[in-house]
Amino acid sequence: MNTIRPILLRAVNMLFIMTLLCGIIYPLLITGISQLFFKDKANGSLIEVNGVKYGSELLGQQYGGDNYLWGRIMNINTDLFTDTEGNALMYAGPSNISPAGEKYQTLIEERVDKIRQSDPDTTMDKIPVDLVTISGSGMDPHISVAAAEYQIKRIAQTRNMTEDKVRAIIDQYTTGRFAGIFGERVVNVLKVNLALDGILQ
Repeated sequence: MNTIRPILLRAVNMLFIMTLLCGIIYPLLITGISQLFFKDKANGSLIEVNGVKYGSELLGQQYGGDNYLWGRIMNINTDLFTDTEGNALMYAGPSNISPAGEKYQTLIEERVDKIRQSDPDTTMDKIPVDLVTISGSGMDPHISVAAAEYQIKRIAQTRNMTEDKVRAIIDQYTTGRFAGIFGERVVNVLKVNLALDGILQ
């Protein structure tokens, strides 16, 4: 009994120390550092203009109007989550449909037809694949430069803008390769659409 007591005492002390260190001090330290040096990213990379929050630049939003840049297909479900007031919250996730199945092929064909009907005057022959497929996260905020270029003529016509003006906005919110060599150049759909509406400059 005399040998067990000091062991238990050390164990309790260690539990208390580790709880204090890992459960309180470390989280507060990391939170403080992130708020001090990376405040925008730590708070969700929200796009806020004149006190109005329009969304996060890291999460896609669904746009369907012909006067907007369309992003990746989103598998939206509003039945899973609600807020504290009982209002439905949008949820999007990846599709579990097999690419080898007939249902998948049918969906792709329907999406291709929709895009061709919406962009009949485009000079590009092939539809970029990211315009007709869902991303792994289901809420990808970016599309390829080719996917954005494909939509320039439609956007310009519906907004009565020049194609050069639309292209300039797209170029403004195009991100280069990471470290200049990794990945591809991508366009942030939300930022482009906010700029088209005159919200972002």
